Amino acid sequence: MAGGGSRYRHLSRDSAHRQAMLRNLVTSLFQHESITTTWPKAKEAQRLAEKLITLGKKNTEASRRRALEIFYTPHEMLPKLFGPLRERYADRPGGYTRVLRVEPREKNEYFSAKKGDKNAIREPKPQVKAPTAILELVDGPKDMRFAMTARTVAREREQGRDLVHSLTRLNVKKVTQFRKDGVEVLEQAISKLSLAKKQNDKLAKKEAEVDSRD
Repeated sequence: MAGGGSRYRHLSRDSAHRQAMLRNLVTSLFQHESITTTWPKAKEAQRLAEKLITLGKKNTEASRRRALEIFYTPHEMLPKLFGPLRERYADRPGGYTRVLRVEPREKNEYFSAKKGDKNAIREPKPQVKAPTAILELVDGPKDMRFAMTARTVAREREQGRDLVHSLTRLNVKKVTQFRKDGVEVLEQAISKLSLAKKQNDKLAKKEAEVDSRD
């Protein structure tokens, strides 16, 4: 862009379609707190989502009008943005969203010899692996890094290690630093995972004993 501004991804769409697509993605993100899309779309939608959180934290008439123009369902999303989400991120200086790479999804696409002809022979196109990503709001109920960290800590404790791995310690700090009662919530998640594993192990042991008697 002229003037040294940042460039944006065109995403194979004209400006109007691109904006509509991004508005749809961020509306879904704020509704569900986590969405799966392609990597380029996730990165572009992340920028708009971060701006929306910033608008929510400002909590002015101007920021409300701007957010109103972005959301497709503002009557549902504005109360959430200027209520729970503003409170959630009150002490967080930035980084309200996270993009995580996931295994590429295969597109099983087909094309017809005659477009619109239902009886035409449909030939398979070569499978295309699209770079896929998860875009999520951090410190929420669907925070994947938080869940993964809880599982890692539970596993290390089961193995007799108490956060000896430096990466684990770093991740614990990241996922609890700005979350309300972060350490306590993490410990609760770890306890649930440990209890579930014990129950599964106990059930597996009983099933093995039954099989051995047969």
